[in-house]
Amino acid sequence: MHDYIRRHAEATIERRLANTPAVALLGPRQAGKSTLAKQILATHEGAVYLDLERPSDAMKLRAPEAFLAANPDALMCLDEIQRVPELFPVLRSVIDDRGRNGQFLILGSASPDLLRQSSETLAGRIARVELAPFDVGEVESTHSLNDLWLRGGFPRSLLAADEEASIEWRQDFVRTFLERDIPRLAARVATEQVGRLWQMCAHEQGQLLNSSKLGASLGVSDHTVRSYLGLLEGALVTQLLSPLEVNLKKRLVKSPKVYIRDTGLLHALLGIQSMNDLFGHPCYGPSWETLVVANVLARLRPQVQAAFYRTARGAELDLVLSASGVRLAIECKASTAPKVTRGFWNAIDDLGVDQAWLAAPVTETYPIHERVEVTPLPHLLKALAHRGWLY
Repeated sequence: MHDYIRRHAEATIERRLANTPAVALLGPRQAGKSTLAKQILATHEGAVYLDLERPSDAMKLRAPEAFLAANPDALMCLDEIQRVPELFPVLRSVIDDRGRNGQFLILGSASPDLLRQSSETLAGRIARVELAPFDVGEVESTHSLNDLWLRGGFPRSLLAADEEASIEWRQDFVRTFLERDIPRLAARVATEQVGRLWQMCAHEQGQLLNSSKLGASLGVSDHTVRSYLGLLEGALVTQLLSPLEVNLKKRLVKSPKVYIRDTGLLHALLGIQSMNDLFGHPCYGPSWETLVVANVLARLRPQVQAAFYRTARGAELDLVLSASGVRLAIECKASTAPKVTRGFWNAIDDLGVDQAWLAAPVTETYPIHERVEVTPLPHLLKALAHRGWLY
């Protein structure tokens, strides 16, 4: 992990620290937040790092005002701050008293409690940066696309010595997340049911969310399903993609699509251990769609809105990006000879799409229409970054 520097994320955090008193670096466990934070702290003289899951570090904050007063000029990193939510009011007071930027770098696994505390207590004083697992652009010079696709982007999974070590790490991650993290996020939640729902979402990957159907399978209400999904979303292991809302006098699908955010975790939940397993699995296409969507959304600039488009009559686009009156579309095709249906062309016409891509596991970009290109995923990301829509 130390050989891989998250250059974009590092630059973003430094920029936010220069302009904001506190920065919250959020992301799922094991995404590399602590490693990145330590790289940043190494460039700040006198910086202090506290891991609040470590008893010796947590003890230093028994009297937080005194400890912070003893380090008045240091950039202070508080890792896993959701373990000590009572710190937030203290941080607000210190931030206001010091009146300068770049005081605190706060790390957390994006629990709902952490997000609520930071947004309410530190409103106007904190910027949020999300650290997703590795994307294509960060590892394309060292790993094949299939490596990233199969193993996912979590550092210890992607950088494992072999496939067996990678799948074992991911299986351990799933087990630890359910046994340790879920009870910490919501003490009264039925962990076994959350785990079953997570696995059911993997089987429904990239499909429309049907809370009633999932609830019936689990023996719980659709309200409980939505609550559990909120928990999984808050921990950044699942993601709901909203449908595009446009006034076209057409019957539009209104349910969101549900994704496991990382393909490596998706494959672990489905028991997929090799590319040969994946090639023959019903989730092959949805898994490719996940890889594309996750890589785009992880680098999307704040001014760009992302959604999918689907009508009751079958017009459909996997991802529609909108900004400043311009619409771009992405259709995900897990084929080296991708073809599109009439529904794709109808959707392009419905929305007046300016440019569309078929993101496919191909080696080069080529046009199939004046406004439509087939392209490899790395080329797609570079094209969107060149337009200024991705970081």
